[in-house]
Amino acid sequence: MRRRHLRVGAALLALTMLGAACGDDDGDETDAGDDATAPADIPDGPAIRIGAQDFGESLILAEIYEGVLDDAGYDVGLVEVGGFRDLLFGAFETGDVNLAPDYVASQLEFLNDQAGEATSDVDETFALLEPRLEEDGLVGLTPSEAVDTNAFVVTQETSDDLDITTLSDLAENGADLTLGGPQDCESNAFCIPGLERVYGLDMASNFEPLDAGLVATSLSEGAIDVGLLFSTDGRIASEGWVLLEDDQQMLAADNVFPTLSQEVADAYGEDLTDLLDSISAELTTDELIELNKRYDVDKDDAEDIADDWRADHGFGD
Repeated sequence: MRRRHLRVGAALLALTMLGAACGDDDGDETDAGDDATAPADIPDGPAIRIGAQDFGESLILAEIYEGVLDDAGYDVGLVEVGGFRDLLFGAFETGDVNLAPDYVASQLEFLNDQAGEATSDVDETFALLEPRLEEDGLVGLTPSEAVDTNAFVVTQETSDDLDITTLSDLAENGADLTLGGPQDCESNAFCIPGLERVYGLDMASNFEPLDAGLVATSLSEGAIDVGLLFSTDGRIASEGWVLLEDDQQMLAADNVFPTLSQEVADAYGEDLTDLLDSISAELTTDELIELNKRYDVDKDDAEDIADDWRADHGFGD
């Protein structure tokens, strides 16, 4: 049987954040796992509710967490929280969510009001994040090797013609190229300001602001020369594009890691945290690209993708 999920939209969570009571659409109980009996060695504790943000990779990761915990006998369900991190943290605050996959540098910058503390060093960035999570009654577990951060991408033709494979090459040979990316690229410390700060490359005058979903299309059609995507975007692999190496380590350490409430961590202890860490130990950037390709390009179902990953990594039933 397919696992039952809790689907909570952004508007509903916004009401929840204002203190409105949230029930099921039909008034019935929505607790996932209420028909499951946990093994005797799992202590009593709150039902685990995993938050997924509104993009494929977050949903796939949440499905992986849910499947592994469900197999282990935990009372677990999945909640879709919309596309903004404030909704995710609002759901943590109200208790609608108590576990979620997230990204180290982006989470730090969210909690510090974009103070620019995140670096390309994951250990350094995570050390800055941990006390901020503690203030909010949350716990961050060991970051994985899988990184999903800003990525500057060119076509294979552009790479070959201009001999560009790194951001240093871009600064040397591609200053006149057009960069396309989301509007916030102009102010994001890891986009145009970062290129200028670290590589001495000013692309502000050649910047084309685009909706995030149009960047890949514009690059494919030749409307822009350099596209700002996420480093695990499945279209990088499917289109054969060249992801420019950040050879001077400008980009943030947005490693995937689990965040959970202190209440859940205390209730289930090392059995749960070790299990979640074992998932992180298996995740890689290359695999995330392939998982995202299946979701974004091949249009496979996120739960099926997650189930295949679990089976491939020894987390099957």
